[in-house]
Amino acid sequence: MTMSGDEHDDGPGLRVRSYVLTGGRTRSNADLPLETLVKVTPQGVSAAPRLALERKKIVALCTTPISIAEVSAHLSVPLGVARVLVGDMAEEGFLTSYKPQHSMTGERPDLKLLERVLDGLQAL
Repeated sequence: MTMSGDEHDDGPGLRVRSYVLTGGRTRSNADLPLETLVKVTPQGVSAAPRLALERKKIVALCTTPISIAEVSAHLSVPLGVARVLVGDMAEEGFLTSYKPQHSMTGERPDLKLLERVLDGLQAL
């Protein structure tokens, strides 16, 4: 059973709307770019059994560093939802984040960063 017609059905089970997962928020207090790598902390591992389903999945995904964009893809949630969930978990100490160092020249991103983004998109 799905909650709305715009979400695909992955089989039996209840699908939850995105705004329920984020408490209606579209932003987290943590400003994390989509290419930020996140990894679970020991505190996150110990909290995993009592976390909500999506948060448990994030802990399981983040045993090795993974980008927020990849978390979004693995969970099949919009990027904004993944940013809010990951940002909240980072603020709670369940995840640690590694923000990329941008080498900016003027207003343009570094060519190597753009190549990595393109490679990641092509891999999807």
